[in-house]
Amino acid sequence: METGDRKRKLNKYACACAVVGSMISIIFGYDTGVMSGAMIFIKEEFTIKESQLEVLAGILNLCALVGSLCAGRTSDYIGRRYTIVMAAIIFMLGSILMGWAPNYGVLLAGRCTAGIGVGFALMIAPVYAAEISSANTRGFLSSLPEIGISVGILLGYISNNLFAKLSLKLGWRMMLGIAAIPSLFLAIGILKMPESPRWLIMQGRLGEAKKIMYKVCNDVEEAENRLKDIKKAAGIDENCENDVVQIPRKARGEPGVWRELLIRPTPQVRRMLIAGVGIHFFEHATGTEAVILYGPRIFRKAGVLARRKLLLAQVGVGLTKLTFITISTFIIDKVGRRTLLLFSITGMIVSLMGLATCLTVVEHSDTKLVWALVLSLIFVYMFIMFFNIGLCPVCWVYSSEIFPTKLRAAGASVSVGVNRVMNATVSMTFLSLSEAITLEGLSICTAV
Repeated sequence: METGDRKRKLNKYACACAVVGSMISIIFGYDTGVMSGAMIFIKEEFTIKESQLEVLAGILNLCALVGSLCAGRTSDYIGRRYTIVMAAIIFMLGSILMGWAPNYGVLLAGRCTAGIGVGFALMIAPVYAAEISSANTRGFLSSLPEIGISVGILLGYISNNLFAKLSLKLGWRMMLGIAAIPSLFLAIGILKMPESPRWLIMQGRLGEAKKIMYKVCNDVEEAENRLKDIKKAAGIDENCENDVVQIPRKARGEPGVWRELLIRPTPQVRRMLIAGVGIHFFEHATGTEAVILYGPRIFRKAGVLARRKLLLAQVGVGLTKLTFITISTFIIDKVGRRTLLLFSITGMIVSLMGLATCLTVVEHSDTKLVWALVLSLIFVYMFIMFFNIGLCPVCWVYSSEIFPTKLRAAGASVSVGVNRVMNATVSMTFLSLSEAITLEGLSICTAV
């Protein structure tokens, strides 16, 4: 019983490593959230079209696709830790460009650069957290990047409110450019963190991996068991005590990893890939990114007209997201992935149908209906609540732990790539679709 209690206890060092590694997600979340309000001012200064706004909002995710696909192999070559450093530096450069942007073209270039950093971050943060943590706390620690994104989104909304008081030319540039500062500090701070013991073993650096494993585990027995499991996956004798061994390139997954994952997968790997890619596809097919980026449009349609109130209503979205993603993080290992997922999807369907009903009533009413406005806000917040209590964290935890060690980085990068494609699709079509079939029609389609 005593050993079991120690194993169930959260290791503080592993938690600290996962927290620092997940801070890159805060920066990404900030950039996503702050663009929601910044677009109002960007459109006013540059007098751009709605279609250009859609491109500006969604291009980050298309570039993130490139970053995520590159991040898998990059993290296999240079390690998980240095990949996080690379992500922070790329994102910092993108933030500087956006903060300086004298015109729409430079702004778009900065958004693209930041997007590549986002792709690296989305792939590597949950992988690093999963590999640094033990099985019984992996769900909690692998959810930390999602908490980071939620914190960042909320900070972005708060930034909208704070910097909106500045002049038109300075306000939105401060909103976007200030993210360069934490990116720099993260790039420096992550160097103090240890490398993933799994990656070290796959490189044959057993001595270094052993030292780190003893730090991230609660007792010697747990550390030895985890080391044996990883050695077995790498094709190393479980009883090998050498500090450095030569790992065959095939075992490291260097040649043929994409062939094994995509071209000629075994039935087991194919099922893993379908599950990992599928859950990322449906995470954004639900349309959550529309609420994060275009929340003010939805609230305006419901009846909130003042700019200040629109930005404050969006802060409520950030608070709701952060609250329920945090709750989910603490219960995901106890309740289970599948239970949370089913509960989440059911609630999201109900919320979207309720929102569609309220928006339809508002659309066909000649007077302002306060009850319909209030219910619309409630259903939007309910949608965010149900999404973040289940589908959102389960998506990232599931895809970071389902693949075997050799295919984990590549599998995660493919999953994140699909995630970004769907995110970009929603971001770059929402305004056009809402004009074509109305917001209420779009809500019903998403629910179905």
